[in-house]
Amino acid sequence: MSPIRQDPAPRRGLPQEAVDRPLAAFARDYPAGEEVPRHSHDRAQLLYATQGIMRITTDEAGFVVPPLHALWMPAGVAHQVVTEGGVAMRALFLRADAARAGPGATTVLAVSALLRELILAACAEPLEWDQAGRGGHLAALILDEIARAPALPFRVPEPRDPRLKRLAAALRAAPASQRGLEEWAALAGASPRTLERRFRAETGLSFARWRQTLRLAEAAARLAGGETPARAAAAVGYASAPAFGAAFRAAFGITPGAARAP
Repeated sequence: MSPIRQDPAPRRGLPQEAVDRPLAAFARDYPAGEEVPRHSHDRAQLLYATQGIMRITTDEAGFVVPPLHALWMPAGVAHQVVTEGGVAMRALFLRADAARAGPGATTVLAVSALLRELILAACAEPLEWDQAGRGGHLAALILDEIARAPALPFRVPEPRDPRLKRLAAALRAAPASQRGLEEWAALAGASPRTLERRFRAETGLSFARWRQTLRLAEAAARLAGGETPARAAAAVGYASAPAFGAAFRAAFGITPGAARAP
């Protein structure tokens, strides 16, 4: 019998979740390696960082969120956050009516230059901003930009089997590892056939496809942080630049060079 997972306690007490406004901004800086334990919120969130990388894990998937991107998270979704590098988080909490502007599921969104400036401007507004003034205009534009923001496949399905979770954690720590399924199976304490079957059942992907998805998400985060395509490819285990470029284009629709932060 599987263990019963306790529901996470919502993070209560944040005024941004209680104010009678369509959205409220939240600004906080986190040191490198900060871990925010599993929790949930009563309102939907748009999690954005002007610097640093956020690694956010829900019960269903893991998300790598580099600068120039944001994570849309519906209300009530349990998640934990780990920061890589100092993270300057500038987030939005959205009331239920305003949250209809976003996707129905947790999704990484591309942040336009306009949306970035709107988020920063919202952070400078008082909590109870003037709905007929500047704050109201900012909120209307923010909701329009969220509704049209492109969704990106930075999602890596999260397995539930403890053996697979250990394997997934090891691969996240060393995405360039060239170990094959047989070697990972020996380390996990299961047969290769069992691991392959469980990966397909729990993530919808084969082990090889899941590992490629992880590697490309990690590479995208590195590119967004300014690394060259060659360094990003090597860091996630691609020895061939053309193979990396082809896989990246197939996943994201752009070249690695185009994904690199200026």
